[in-house]
Amino acid sequence: MTTRAESNWERLVSAALLREELRGSSHDQESFELDTTSAVPPSLVQESNIEAILQAADVVQADDPNVSRILCEYAYSLAQNLDPNSEGRGVLQFKTGLKSVIKQKLSKKEGDKIDRSLDIALLQDFYAYYREKHRIDDLEEQMKQWKESRELSSESTDFELRMEKLRRVLSTLRVLKDVLEALTASASLEKAAATGIPEKLKKVMESDAAKVDEFKAYNILPLEAPAVAEDIMFFPEVKAALSALKFSADLPQLPEDFPKSRYRPLDLFDLLHFIFGFQVDNVSNQREHLLLLLANTQARLNVLQDTETQLDEATINRLSERILQNYSRWCAYLRIPSVFSRAITRQRKMLLMALFLLIWGESANLRFLPECLCYIFHHMVDDLYNILLGQVAQRAKTCSEHVECSFLQNVVTPIYGVITAEAAKNKNGKASHAAWRNYDDLNEFFWSKSCFQLHWPWRTDAPFFLPPSTKRRLAKSDASQSHLIGNRRYGGKTLFVEHRTFFHMFHSFHRLWLFFLLMLQGLTTIAFCRDLHLGNIKKVLSVAPTFLLLNFLQSLLDVMLMFGAYSSTPWNFIARVFIRLFWFGSFTGVLTFLYVKALQEHSQSISNSPFLKLYILILGIYVALQLFVSLLRHIPPFRRLIENAEDWRLVRWLKWAYEEHYYVGRGLYESSLDYLRYLLFWLLVLGAKFSFSYLLMIKPLVEPTRTIIHLKIPRYSWHDFFSKNNHNALTLVSLWAPVVMIYFLDAQVWYTVASALVGGLSGARARLGEIRSLSMLRKRFRSFPKAFVTTLLVKTPLPRTVPPASKDTVDAAKFAPFWNELISNLREEDFISNRERDLLFMPTDIGKVDLVQWPLFLLASKIYLAIDIAVEHEGSQNEMWERILKEDYMSCAVAEIYYSIESILKALVNDEARAWLRSIFIDITKSIEEDSFIVHFNLKKLFSILTSMTTLTGLLIHDETPERSKSVVKVLDDLYEVIMQDFLSSDLREKFESWAVLQNAKYQGRLFRHLSWPQEGEERDRVKRLHYLISIRESAANIPRNLEARRRLEFFTNSLFMKMPNPPLVRKMLSFSVFTPYYSEDVLYSKEQLRDENEDGITILFYLQKIFPDEWKNFLERISLTEAELERQLQQKSIDLLELRLWASYRGQTLARTVRGMMYYRKALLLQSFLDRTDRGDLEEGYIRGSSVQGNQRSKGDRALADLKFTYVVTCQIYGQQKQKRDPRAADINFLLQKNEALRVAYIDIVERLKEGKLYKEFYSKLIKADASGNDQEIYTIKLPGDPKIGEGKPENQNHAIIFTRGDALQTIDMNQDNYFEEAFKMRNLLEEFGENHGLRPPTVLGVRENVFTGSVSSLAWFMSNQETSFVTLGQRVLAHPLKIRMHYGHPDVFDRIFHLTRGGISKASRVINISEDIYAGFNSTLRQGNVTHHEYIQVGKGRDVGLNQIALFEAKVSSGNGEQMLSRDVYRLGQRLDFIRMLSFFYTSVGYYICTMMTVLTVYVFLYGRAYLALSGVEAILIDKAKLQRNSALLAAINTQFLFQIGIFTAVPMIMGFMLEQGVLKAIANFIIMQLQLASVFFTFSLGTKTHYFGRTLLHGGAKYRATGRGFVVRHISFAENYRLYSRSHFVKGMVEDFDDWTNWLLYKGGVSVKSEESWEAWWDEEQEHIHSLRGRLLETILSVRFFIFQYGIVYHLKAAGGHTSLTVYGISWLAFLGVIFVFKIFTMDQKATTNIQLFLRLLQGLAFMFIVGGLIAAVAATSLTTGDVFASVLALIPTGWGLLSIAIAWRPMIEFIGLWKSVRAMARLYDAAMGMIVFAPLAFLSWFPFVSTFQTRLVFNQAFSRGLEISLILAGNRPNTST
Repeated sequence: MTTRAESNWERLVSAALLREELRGSSHDQESFELDTTSAVPPSLVQESNIEAILQAADVVQADDPNVSRILCEYAYSLAQNLDPNSEGRGVLQFKTGLKSVIKQKLSKKEGDKIDRSLDIALLQDFYAYYREKHRIDDLEEQMKQWKESRELSSESTDFELRMEKLRRVLSTLRVLKDVLEALTASASLEKAAATGIPEKLKKVMESDAAKVDEFKAYNILPLEAPAVAEDIMFFPEVKAALSALKFSADLPQLPEDFPKSRYRPLDLFDLLHFIFGFQVDNVSNQREHLLLLLANTQARLNVLQDTETQLDEATINRLSERILQNYSRWCAYLRIPSVFSRAITRQRKMLLMALFLLIWGESANLRFLPECLCYIFHHMVDDLYNILLGQVAQRAKTCSEHVECSFLQNVVTPIYGVITAEAAKNKNGKASHAAWRNYDDLNEFFWSKSCFQLHWPWRTDAPFFLPPSTKRRLAKSDASQSHLIGNRRYGGKTLFVEHRTFFHMFHSFHRLWLFFLLMLQGLTTIAFCRDLHLGNIKKVLSVAPTFLLLNFLQSLLDVMLMFGAYSSTPWNFIARVFIRLFWFGSFTGVLTFLYVKALQEHSQSISNSPFLKLYILILGIYVALQLFVSLLRHIPPFRRLIENAEDWRLVRWLKWAYEEHYYVGRGLYESSLDYLRYLLFWLLVLGAKFSFSYLLMIKPLVEPTRTIIHLKIPRYSWHDFFSKNNHNALTLVSLWAPVVMIYFLDAQVWYTVASALVGGLSGARARLGEIRSLSMLRKRFRSFPKAFVTTLLVKTPLPRTVPPASKDTVDAAKFAPFWNELISNLREEDFISNRERDLLFMPTDIGKVDLVQWPLFLLASKIYLAIDIAVEHEGSQNEMWERILKEDYMSCAVAEIYYSIESILKALVNDEARAWLRSIFIDITKSIEEDSFIVHFNLKKLFSILTSMTTLTGLLIHDETPERSKSVVKVLDDLYEVIMQDFLSSDLREKFESWAVLQNAKYQGRLFRHLSWPQEGEERDRVKRLHYLISIRESAANIPRNLEARRRLEFFTNSLFMKMPNPPLVRKMLSFSVFTPYYSEDVLYSKEQLRDENEDGITILFYLQKIFPDEWKNFLERISLTEAELERQLQQKSIDLLELRLWASYRGQTLARTVRGMMYYRKALLLQSFLDRTDRGDLEEGYIRGSSVQGNQRSKGDRALADLKFTYVVTCQIYGQQKQKRDPRAADINFLLQKNEALRVAYIDIVERLKEGKLYKEFYSKLIKADASGNDQEIYTIKLPGDPKIGEGKPENQNHAIIFTRGDALQTIDMNQDNYFEEAFKMRNLLEEFGENHGLRPPTVLGVRENVFTGSVSSLAWFMSNQETSFVTLGQRVLAHPLKIRMHYGHPDVFDRIFHLTRGGISKASRVINISEDIYAGFNSTLRQGNVTHHEYIQVGKGRDVGLNQIALFEAKVSSGNGEQMLSRDVYRLGQRLDFIRMLSFFYTSVGYYICTMMTVLTVYVFLYGRAYLALSGVEAILIDKAKLQRNSALLAAINTQFLFQIGIFTAVPMIMGFMLEQGVLKAIANFIIMQLQLASVFFTFSLGTKTHYFGRTLLHGGAKYRATGRGFVVRHISFAENYRLYSRSHFVKGMVEDFDDWTNWLLYKGGVSVKSEESWEAWWDEEQEHIHSLRGRLLETILSVRFFIFQYGIVYHLKAAGGHTSLTVYGISWLAFLGVIFVFKIFTMDQKATTNIQLFLRLLQGLAFMFIVGGLIAAVAATSLTTGDVFASVLALIPTGWGLLSIAIAWRPMIEFIGLWKSVRAMARLYDAAMGMIVFAPLAFLSWFPFVSTFQTRLVFNQAFSRGLEISLILAGNRPNTST
C-alpha cells in the first residue's frame, strides 16, 4: 500500500502533467508567458541568469503583475545586450516571444501610461512584502531546530517540502535583489540618490542572497549545502573520509586570492584544482566520488563507531591499489619507475587517487585511451611532487595563469584534436579502416617508450599530433625538413591494421585451421592406406611440410596485414615478423626438399633411407623443442617460474620468439583444474567430430574416389576444357568439396550438442528448474522461510530465549514481510487481482500462538476436506490424524482454525460465556491428549459449527452497528445450542448443564450480551483471515492465474535453494550504480499513441488489452473504473489518464519500464537496511506484529544508507535539445525524475556562443535531478573539448556520463530492460561474487541471467525469445563454466567499475569497427587479465524485437557487427594469446558461429554447383550407370550425400535441453512440437540467410552500420515495398495485397538528390551498391559473379537444337542470341527524352523488332530442331547470365558510366527486380483470394487472445480493411 505522502505526490505530478497538456493546447499569449523559461536559448543561459529571472517573473505574477513585467523587461534587455543581432540559435524567436509577453502584460495594465521611474521603488517595496508574506525568519528558525534535532523520520516529507519552499523563496528574493541592483546602477545620479537602496534593506538582501548558496544543488553528499540536513553526512565513515581529505599544514599553502568555499574547509582537491587548473564542477564531482569510494571501502573493511574519524590504513591502501593498478602495470611493462618507487605517505596516496580521478573525470573522449591517461598522470605526478617541495603552491607547467579550464585546454584538447582529425578521415564509415587511426591505434602508441618523445607539456609538432593531411605532405618533402618533426618516423596505424579481407579468418585463428587441416590430411591418408608399411608411413609424415607451409602462410599474412603500421610500430615487433617469415620460409623449403627426396627413395627400410632418417631427425628435434616450450608455457609450475623470471634474457627471448608481445593479452591462462575441465569438454567434442568425419564422411569416399580416378569418360555433354588426362579432377572436387566444407563446420554442431548436455547437467547441479510449476511451489512452500533466511538475510545467532521448536516460526516471521511486499508489488504491477493478493498474503502477526500462518492459497478449502475425513473415519483418533497429516497443509489449516476460533471467541465474549468457552477448549485439548476426542465429541456436527462461525466472522469483519450486534448474538446463541445439544457427548453436556451460573445467564438472555467487538487493525485482520479460511470452499490451486506472476514466483522461490554468497549488512555491502543509455526512444506512451488506429482499426491499447487480458482486468480493478467509464474518460481530450499511460508503458519497451524496474534496487535496500538496524527482539515482537514496512521506508537513515550504496544514472544524450524543442519525451523524462528521487539524468548540452562575429558551439556534460517542486536542478556542468560523438553513438553517450556514476560496481542496463522487486533483494548477494573464488583471478564482470519478456506477443517473438533464452542461460552457463570464455554480450552484466574505468571503460567507440560496442568490453576485460563469470540465481528482464522486420534488422546489425569483429585487433589477439583449447571455445562462441553459418550456406552452394557440373557435363549419368553395372553401392552413396545436411537438426538441442531443464520433459516436447507447427524451422532458416548475407557482405565490402530496429509493438501493416527493400538482396535474389500499387509506384519512381530509399527504387538501388567502392571490392565482386555463367554454358549443350555437338560454336551462338536480346531490350527501353525527334521511327523499329522476334521464333521452331522446350530452357539459362553481367557492371559502375551504358544497366536491374517482385507477389496474391488464409496467418503469427480479439473487432467494425480510408 502506498503512503499518504506518496499518494499526494502522485496527484501533484498528475496535475502538473495535465496542466502542461492544457497549456500546450491553448493558443493565447498567457500560455506562452508560463512557458517562456523553457525556451531560453542555451547561449543566453550560459551567459546570464535570464532563466532564473523569468522563473521569478512567473512566480510573482499572481502577487504583483507589475513586478513580473519589470522582471520580463529586464530579461529582454539582458538578451538584447548579450546578442544584439540575434545570431544565436533560437535567440530571435525567444526575443520575439518575450516581447509579446511584455506587450500582453502592458495591455492588461490599467491606465494609459506606465511610469517606469517608479520601478525601483516598486521593487524595494515588493521585496519587503514578499519576504514578510513567506515568513522567511520563521522558516529559517524551524529549519535550524529540525536540523539540530535530526529526528526527521516521522516528519521528513514535511521538512523537505518546507526546505524546498524556503529555497524557492530565497531564490526569488535573490533575483529581485540582482534586478534591483542592476536597475539602480543604471539609473542616473539624481534618480539613484532619490531611489537608492536603503542600507537596512541592502543588508537584509545581502544576507538573504548568501543563504541561497546554502541550498546549492548536490548529488549525494551536500558538501556545500549546509542548509540541507542529510543523515549521510553523519555516518562515521563519511566523516572519516572527509577528514582524510583535509588540507594539512605541511602542504604548500594556497594563495590568499584563491576562492575558498564558505561551507567546507580546504582539502586536497582544492590544492590540485589550483595547481593544474581543473574545472570547478569536475573537482566537485570527483571529490564526492572519492569520498564515497573511501567511505564504502572503509565500511566494508570495518564499520567505524560514531566517535571514530580516522580511516583505516588498509582502506587507503586497497583503494589506491585498485585505482592505480593499471598505471603500475603500465610502468612495469615499459620498465620505467612508477610513483610508488618513491617514498609515499598516506597523504600522498590520497593526492594520487584524487589526481587520477580528476584527470579521468575531465578527459572526455580520452577515457577510451587508458594508457594515454597513464602517461598524463605520470607526468602530472612529477609536476605535483616538485611543487610539494615548496612552501607555497605554484601552478603546473600545463596550467595557464588566467585561463579557465587550463587542463582541458592544454592537456585534453590537443589529443582530442588528433582524435577528431583522424575520425574525419573515416568518411562516415565509408573509408577503409587502414586509412585512419582509431581509438585503439592512438592508445597503443603509448605502449612503447616512444611515447615519451611527446614530452611534457605536449610537443604539438611531434608526428603524433600532426593532422593526416600534414603527414602526407611532409612525408613527400625532403629529408632536410626532418628537424621540424624530430627523428621519429611519421605516424600511422599502430601494431595492427584492420584490412578488410577474408584472410583474417585464417590469420586470427590459424592454429584452429592448421589443426583441422592436419587432421583432415592425416585421417584421409590413413583412410587411403590399406596396410602399414614404409610407403604409407612416409605418406603420414607428409603432415610436417603441411604444418610448416601453413605457418609460413601465417607469417606471410603477418607481413602483408601489417602494411600501414610499419612506420609507427616498434622495431623489435617488426623484426620478429620478418624473422619468422624467413625462418618458416627457409625451414619449410629445407624440410620439403628432404621429404621429396625421401619419397624418391625406394628402399623398404629406414636404415637404407638417408634422406628419410635426416628428415625424421630434424623433425624430431623440432617437435621436441616445440613440446618443451609448450610445457614451459602451459604447465602451472613452469609457467609461474617464467612469469617470475621476466628479467632473464633467455626468458624474454623465448617469449619474443614464440608469442607476440603486447601490453594486453599477457597471462591469459587459467588454473590447472579449470584447464582440465575445458580440456575434457573439448576432448569429448573433438572425439565425436573426428569419429563422425572419419567413419561417415571420409572412409565411405575412399573406394568411390579410386573408382572415379581410374574411370574413363568416353564423351562429355559439353565442350570440356579441364577434365582430360587429370583423372576426373573436377568430378572428385564435386564429390569431396561438400564433405570438406562440412568437415570444417560440423565442429560447431558437435559443440552445440556437447554444450547442451553439459549445460543441462550443470543447470541441474545448480538446482535450476526444481520448482517449475505451481504444484511444486505449493508443496515446497514450507521450506521457503528457512531458505529465505539462510540465503537472503544476514546470518545472526538466535537468542537463547528462543526454543529450537520455535525456529520455524521465527523464520516465517522474517519471511512474511518480504513475501507480502513481493505480493504487493505484483498487485501494483497488475499481475494479480485484489482477491489473489489476499489469498497470497502471509500474516505478519503471529499472535499469541507459536504457529506458522501460511498464505490462504495453501490452506483454502482444506478444512472441509479434513472434516470429510473426520466424519468418514471409523478408526482411532491417531489414524485419523495421520490421514490428515498426509494431505499438504491440511493439518496447518486445522490447527490454525482451531486456535483462531478459540482466540477470537474468547476475545469476543465476556464473563460466563468466556468461562464456558475456556472450559470447552480445555476439554477438547484434554480429550486429544487422551486419544478420546472421537468418543467425547460428535464430529458430524463440525459442519454446523463451521457454518455458524462463517456467519459470525462475516459479521465481525465489518464495523459494529446495532443490527449487526443483534445478529452476532443470535449466531452465538445458535452456536451454543449446536455445541451443547449436538456436538458434546452426554457426559460433557451434563457437566455444563450443572453450571448454575451458566444456565442462569443463558435463561436471562445475558450470556452473549456484553461483546468486545474486534477493532480495526490486528484484531480485525485475524477475524478476516479466519473468515477466508472457513468460507472459501473452492480450491486455490491455480492462484495466481497470470503466467508471468507464476513464472516470477517460481523462479524466485527456486533461487532460494541455489548456491549464492551470503549477504553482508547493507552497511558493509559493495556500492553500485546502474547505468542506462537513452537517445530518443519512447519514455511513456502518450494517449494519442495508445489511441491511434492502424489501417485495420487496431490501436496499441486494444492490442495490449488482448495480449494481456488478465492484467487489463486487474488494472481496471485497481483504478476502480469499469471499461465503459474509462472509455468515456478517454473521449475527453482534457484528461491525460496518467495511470493508463503508465500501465501501457510498463508493458512495452519504454524508458519508464526500465526506470521503474531499476528503482526496485533502492526499494529493496530500504527494506534490507531497516531489517539490518532492527533489533531481533523488535523484529520478532514489534515489527512482525504489524509495523508498517512502507512507513519505515521514510526513515532518513535508511534513505541515506541507500544513497550511499546505490546510484542510478540515465544518460539521455539529447535531453537538452528535447527540452528546447518542447519534445513531449523531455516532459516524460522530467516526470520520471520527479517520481524517483534517486534518479539522475546526464545529457550533453550544446551552447552556441558568438565570438568575433562567428558562432561557435560548446559542449557540456551535465547531471541533473528534480527538486521538490519538479524542476530540473543542475548538479554538475563539465565542459567538453568538443563534440563528444566522434565514434559510435551509444558508447560515446555512455562515456560522457560515466563520470557521474558511483560505487565499486556498475550494472549496465539497456533501455529495453526491466527488473523485478524480488530479484533486487539478491543484488547484495550477487555483488559478493566479486570476492568469491572463481579461478586464478577475481571476477571483473558478473554475468546475469536474462528473462526475455516479449515472448508472449507473437509467434515470431516467441521463437526469438526461446532462441535468446537458450543463449543467455544454457549457452552462457557453459561459456562461464567449464569453458572459462564468457564475454560481455550486452547488458545487464555487472562490471567491476574501478577496474574498467581505469582500463578504457565499459565499451569501445571507434567508428564502424566497434559497431557491436558491448562485446568489446568483454574482450578488453579478458585481454587485461579480467575474469567474466555467469550467475543464474538472479535475473533481469529484457525485451527483444517482436516483428519480422525488427528481427531481421537486429540480425543484420549483429551479423555486420561480427563481420567487423573479425577484422578487429581484439579478436586477433584473443585468437593468438589464448591457449589452444580456450581459443576453440572462443572461436565457436563468437565470430566462428557466423563463419560456420556462412559456410553452411556456402556448402549448399558448393553441393548444388557440384551436382550441376555432374549433371550438365554428363558425368553423373555415366557414374550411375557404372555403379549399377558393377553394383557399387559405395559409389551410389557418394553421389547422394544429401544426408550430411541433416546433421543441422542437432543445433536445436540446446533449446530443447533448456525447455526440459526449466519446464519439464513433457512441456519441452509440447513446446518443440508447437514451434514446428508454427513453422519455426522456416523462421530459423530465414534468419540463417540474413546472418550469412550481412556477415559475408561486411567482410567483403564493409557497410556495417547501426540499424534502428524499433522497440514498439508491431500493430501496423508492413507494405510489400518495404519488405522487398529489406529482403531482396539477402533472400529473394538468392533463392499482396492492397499495396501492390505502392510497390509499383516505388519501383517506377525515379530518384533524385533528396529522394529517400523508401520513396524510390532508384534511390534504394543506389544505396544497395554503396558498399562497393574499392578496387579490391570490385575485383572480388567480379570473380564471384562469374559463377552465374555456368548455367548458360551447361544448358546450351543440352538443347535439342545443339544436335549433340560439343564445339565452342554452340556456346558462341548462345552469346550472339543473348546480345540480340540485349539489343532488343535497349530498343524498347531507350530514353524518351533522348529520342524526342525520332519517336515515330523508334516506334516503327520497336514494332518491327517485336514482329521479327515472334516470327523468327515460330519459324525456327517449325523449320529447325529448335523446340518450345529449348526456348524456355534458353530463357532460364540467360537469366543468370544477365544477372552476372549486371553484377559485374554494378561493380565497375564508374567505367560503365564513362562509356554511357549506366542507364541501360539500371533499366535491366529494374526489370530484374520487377520480375523478382512479381514472383514473390504472385502466390501471395493467389492466397489472398481465400479468406481462411488471413485467419490462419493471424493465428500463426499472434497469440490466441489477440487473434480472437482481432477477429471480433473486425466484425464489429464492419471489416474496416476493405473500406476506403
